[in-house]
Amino acid sequence: TYRNSFCVVRSPASVNFAKRIQQGEGEGKMSEGLGFHNLPFMAHRKTVKRGFEFTIMVVGESGLGKSTLVNTLFMTDLYGERVFPSTVDRIKKTVNIDTFSVDIEEKGVKLRLTVVDTPGFADAVDNTDSWKPIINYVNEQYDNYFRDESGLNRRNLEDHRVHCCLYFISPSAHGLRPIDIKFMKELHNLVNIIPVIAKADTLTISEIKKLKQTILQEIQQNSIQVFVPDLYEDDDSGNAEIAEIRNSIPFAVIGSTTLLEVNGKKVRGRLYPWGVVEVENRRHSDFLLLRDMLIKTHMQDLKEITQDVHYENFRKKKLTETGGVSPYTRSKNITPDVPDGNAENPEELKHKIKQMEEQMRMLKAALGKDDAAAV
Repeated sequence: TYRNSFCVVRSPASVNFAKRIQQGEGEGKMSEGLGFHNLPFMAHRKTVKRGFEFTIMVVGESGLGKSTLVNTLFMTDLYGERVFPSTVDRIKKTVNIDTFSVDIEEKGVKLRLTVVDTPGFADAVDNTDSWKPIINYVNEQYDNYFRDESGLNRRNLEDHRVHCCLYFISPSAHGLRPIDIKFMKELHNLVNIIPVIAKADTLTISEIKKLKQTILQEIQQNSIQVFVPDLYEDDDSGNAEIAEIRNSIPFAVIGSTTLLEVNGKKVRGRLYPWGVVEVENRRHSDFLLLRDMLIKTHMQDLKEITQDVHYENFRKKKLTETGGVSPYTRSKNITPDVPDGNAENPEELKHKIKQMEEQMRMLKAALGKDDAAAV
């Protein structure tokens, strides 16, 4: 039989041979099959050896705890000692793009984590077009990857594309502000957006529930696409956890790197006169669900959507603008055999082609006269 998708070929001789092998007939016995079931383990070894790259962008106004949450997520100090601008300086402050990278290793698996921070967003009096530097940065990373992918050395491609964007929503708002809606609508076709309610410990349980419902309604009304993990088709046991993650969007989170002692155990949390808010307690915060989705269960999904959807859309648009040819393949560096001094402009080439066509026409006419004279 033949199939177009896999081109499976089965002949009577091969079927009989396989039956004899399975029954242990002949000199060689292959009771464990051919062995291609080990392919995932081979790919796993190579991937672990090469390591992983993941880039996360954090966006939101100052004071929402973006840097604290990132440090809490990855249990590291990415930012160090930072100098925060005064209120006067922030009046006319523009949006900056700051990147921080760190190498993390866990059980032999290496991860190159890059965090892209956007200080100055939504801090000025006039926030018109404050999202444009962020969009330009995302497109620039796509363009850099496209250029490297189109070049000669493709073996060691570095991936600095933004794989997800944590967008921080103020807990004091009663929903999404106009700048929140505008930003997410401008960016949702370029990157995976994950909405986060910051400093959830300032809200009661009922207030969090009401705010989540309002945000989800406004996201749907404005046709904003946010990242929602898909359920597994062949793993019902894992779907319960994914369903809990889906139902928790937008995540109401708390960030803290301070260790406190609660009932004889060391926990990360925030101390108040009335008690302790624990970061990793699911009754207090959605932090664990967000961390599990980002790191444990859906990091690869975020990278694949970036590659297969967002980057492919950028690539198709780029190729459409250049007539289906990569603009980087036209570079002189890709055709080193042609010296710069010998390059001819299009007009000279057209003139030479016309001369050759005229010579061919005259030659054909001469050959025709010779044939007539011979007859």
